Amino acid sequence: MAPRRKEKYKLPVPLPEGKVLDDMDGNQWALGKMIGSGGFGLIYLAFPTNKPSKDARHVIKVEYQENGPLFSELKFYQRAAKREYIQKWIEQRKLDYLGVPLFYGFGLTDFKGRSYRFMIMERLGIDLQKLSDQNGVFKKSTVLQLGIRVLDILEYIHENEYVHGDIKAANLLLGYTNPNRVYLADYGLCYRYCPNGNHKQYQENPKKGHNGTIEFTSLDAHKGVAPSRRSDVEILGYCMLRWLCGKLPWDTNLEDPVAVQTAKTNLLDELPESVLTWAPPGSSCCELAKFLACVCNLAYDEKPDYQKLKKILNPDGVPLGPLEFSTKAQSVHVHTPTRQKVDSPKVTAKAASELPVKFTKKVCRGTSAAGRKEHEEGQPRAGRKEHEEGQPRAGRKEHEEGQPRALPSRAAAPENSRRRNIYEYSDFRSEMHSLHQTPSYMGFQTSYCKPYPDCTSRDTIRKPRSPAQYRYTSTGDMGVTDLEHPPGLWPAVFQLTLSDEMKTEVYYYGLTIVFLLILVCLALYLL
Repeated sequence: MAPRRKEKYKLPVPLPEGKVLDDMDGNQWALGKMIGSGGFGLIYLAFPTNKPSKDARHVIKVEYQENGPLFSELKFYQRAAKREYIQKWIEQRKLDYLGVPLFYGFGLTDFKGRSYRFMIMERLGIDLQKLSDQNGVFKKSTVLQLGIRVLDILEYIHENEYVHGDIKAANLLLGYTNPNRVYLADYGLCYRYCPNGNHKQYQENPKKGHNGTIEFTSLDAHKGVAPSRRSDVEILGYCMLRWLCGKLPWDTNLEDPVAVQTAKTNLLDELPESVLTWAPPGSSCCELAKFLACVCNLAYDEKPDYQKLKKILNPDGVPLGPLEFSTKAQSVHVHTPTRQKVDSPKVTAKAASELPVKFTKKVCRGTSAAGRKEHEEGQPRAGRKEHEEGQPRAGRKEHEEGQPRALPSRAAAPENSRRRNIYEYSDFRSEMHSLHQTPSYMGFQTSYCKPYPDCTSRDTIRKPRSPAQYRYTSTGDMGVTDLEHPPGLWPAVFQLTLSDEMKTEVYYYGLTIVFLLILVCLALYLL
């Protein structure tokens, strides 16, 4: 029988080390030392009594029987993640591995008059949150590889009618014996979004709003909508942005869920520039901007194109190599047979407020299905601030009528769809070249992203906000656009907009040159 849901789960009284537990298959497990705890349960090392070993390769998760999360996780493994299911999937998809921890058994035990539920899992290594605390940021290649690996996991669990709903660094762990493998753990909050093939209906519930880990949770969750496949890939996009940049635009407002929701809305409204300007100096977030743009074009009940999303993160199809993590002042030690050590120089993230906020962009609208039709209506966006209480985000299935519009807004969409205007970068090489015209973007000169014109469809192109010297032209049915530069050098030069820092430098060097010329003239006069 499923346990009753309670407002708050209690951590169990710890079980004594050495206690022997009998699982439902008749196997016996000896408890080792406790190595962790969560919001509702404890984690112990475990040793099978029939195979004595000094090095524990299993763990046991324990909670009170009346608690719910471990019961939910157990049901997930029994329905969707048995070892034979995972192995069959790996063979069918020709993967080297799948990052879902292996499940070995479960059972019940008693201690001091209380009943405990326990579950035996394979032991994993260090989690990414600890590495993130040490590093601050991860290398871009590592971030993209992590995204691809997590997409493999999400595709598997989504095909088996579940969504994870709580993807974050603390729930992603490296392999215990192979640190180049990453596993998505903790399915206690997973949700069966499509029981028996029937997708849950889109329904907002303000009483359940802002569920999940606040900095990563999806906009649907902010509105109290049950999680879906698009929620998982959206959460993954926020995680990758955090891993690459070291922080998110709403990190300072985590105590205010509505402010976080509004900040996420603004980030998605302003793609791709909102993500590109958030990149640390010398780096680029073009792949993440493209990834989030594709995710935002998904309907609530639509299946993501996992292969397309993975191609965005790995445009050249480069074979995935070892995971490398940068560190601040020390090496990251992970458990390997050879005690391997990984080093990388520190990368410091730069606040978005220090970066320019405007550059030429392209806008296109997805219109690939009936559910993607958009109705251009007035939406309040004065100062880009949206009122989230009782009103879903514009373009995510809400109609805000009778409201003035200070700025052009993206179109409203049907309730069960999140189709909206997205910013399509069809030729990132051209865009990076246009950014070089502004001195503040010198950090982008060595990075660009290859185009993915098939990511979203488009039938309309909005007039750009860029100066009249530039215009957009369509190059075919694929919806690819390109920047045309004005003829001649001087018209482009006159379009330059100097930053305050560059103006100061020009002023300083100009005074220096004038002073030197005066000295030369005085010297010639005296001679």
